[in-house]
Amino acid sequence: MIRREFPLWNSENAQTKCTACHAGEPTVTFEEIALLQPQVIGWSIVERNGINRLERVFKFKDFADALAFTNKIGQIAEEEGHHPSMLTEWGKVTVTWWTHKIKGLHRNDFIMAAKTDQLLTV
Repeated sequence: MIRREFPLWNSENAQTKCTACHAGEPTVTFEEIALLQPQVIGWSIVERNGINRLERVFKFKDFADALAFTNKIGQIAEEEGHHPSMLTEWGKVTVTWWTHKIKGLHRNDFIMAAKTDQLLTV
């Protein structure tokens, strides 16, 4: 078993860059999820097709605000080279992060969740 140390995050975590993730790297363990998930409040672990994903629904007053938020996420996703699944609807955006190459959760997904949360304050 590979043991990785994850420091507790703070307000600067949204400034952390994603690291390159390659096929064959391990997904985060349940113990690591227990350390990381409380640092991205409001995000849930969901399993679809046998793959754990990090997901959150964001609420907005209308479609225009939801679309603007979606576009902001798209911009940071391009900058980081890590892309989520997003569903934009009237008044809400569902964002789902996971790492396709390893078919599960990586530390990068938690970093991107923190970056996504930070967009609400920008």
